[in-house]
Amino acid sequence: MTFPLSYRVTQVSDPGPTPVIKFEPLLDATEAAALLRMHPNTLRMKARLGEIPGRHIGKYWRFRISDLNDWLVRQEQGESSTSTLMTRST
Repeated sequence: MTFPLSYRVTQVSDPGPTPVIKFEPLLDATEAAALLRMHPNTLRMKARLGEIPGRHIGKYWRFRISDLNDWLVRQEQGESSTSTLMTRST
């Protein structure tokens, strides 16, 4: 038994424009350390200890500017609450 082949072309509906994925560029340890004004080795050590947000990709550390900015804001909030506690206790 044979089935007849159809020569009709199947049209695929246009799914629209291809979505653009926005990707935040990553900084290497030298670039991130320059922004934070610290030595790259200090930055790597703090990232390894989990004190600063970073990603270990292969043998390199990479950092997002937004993560570093959020970390700085948290550090400033922690310092202001600590200084407030110190002035209240005296």
